[in-house]
Amino acid sequence: MAMTIGEIRDRTRRARELMHRSRHEHFAVGAFNIDNQETLIAVARAARRLNAPVMVEASDGEVTAMGLENIRDLVDNYRDELGIEMYVNLDHCPTVAGCKRAIDAGYEFIHIDVSQANHEATADEIIESTREVVDYARFTGAQVESEPHYFAGSSTVHAEQIDYDEIRKTFSTPEAARAFVDATGIDTFAAAIGNLHGRYPAPKILDLALLTHIREAIGCQISLHGGSGTPLHYFEAAARIGVSKVNVNSDLRFAFRTTLEKVLADNPSEYSVVKLMPGVCDAVQAVVEEKIDALGSAGKAVR
Repeated sequence: MAMTIGEIRDRTRRARELMHRSRHEHFAVGAFNIDNQETLIAVARAARRLNAPVMVEASDGEVTAMGLENIRDLVDNYRDELGIEMYVNLDHCPTVAGCKRAIDAGYEFIHIDVSQANHEATADEIIESTREVVDYARFTGAQVESEPHYFAGSSTVHAEQIDYDEIRKTFSTPEAARAFVDATGIDTFAAAIGNLHGRYPAPKILDLALLTHIREAIGCQISLHGGSGTPLHYFEAAARIGVSKVNVNSDLRFAFRTTLEKVLADNPSEYSVVKLMPGVCDAVQAVVEEKIDALGSAGKAVR
């Protein structure tokens, strides 16, 4: 159901207050991608159980599958039903038009990522598109996130090892981060410090010293993408340093699929999908709760 502009602005104001709290109280908000309603239920129940603020994220493919407005309505329904603090983030949107549609629909957080569709996009193209979204978002107060170049990896389970010699070539630098933030006026900078997308055979290694220098160089919020397959102590340290948002996707997908495979194997004659889902939702919820605890956001919800 469409919201009034007053309702949207009230939601975005609360979202900005959450980001302010995260910086001052040294916790980070978990941003969890959803592929379906069951994953959303798992995220919402974890938020209620731990009294934690959460973001629900939808990337371009997930928006295509579920519908931009449908996701907004589902999140609102579960937020109101469970009495939780939950927001929506448009994740890695490759177009300005897509970002504008989400802003109009009342999304509190917008991630414009021109390089997602065009890995060879120039710095000027990325800055111009990002600035256009920032300007448009002022009407509702939505917070805009971006980065100056393509972010490595993909949100799946990888078989290959991480080539850190190559990945380091894409790391953020304090100087480039400051220049990009100044040029675009974004609210959140997506830092690259070893946190590539996806789940890999070996745990990821994050450069916390670099993160500290980036935090000192810019005044806006910092996000970390690629939270899956990351040892939990990095989450704890990142929150202390001043990261406000950490994205998690592949760990949820892994828990969903592997649990579903076991449930199907254990129940070969069951065809009622609703009867197969409780164990799957529980497994995904356990992953969400683990991340919330590590990020220090348990008990931080404000309703």
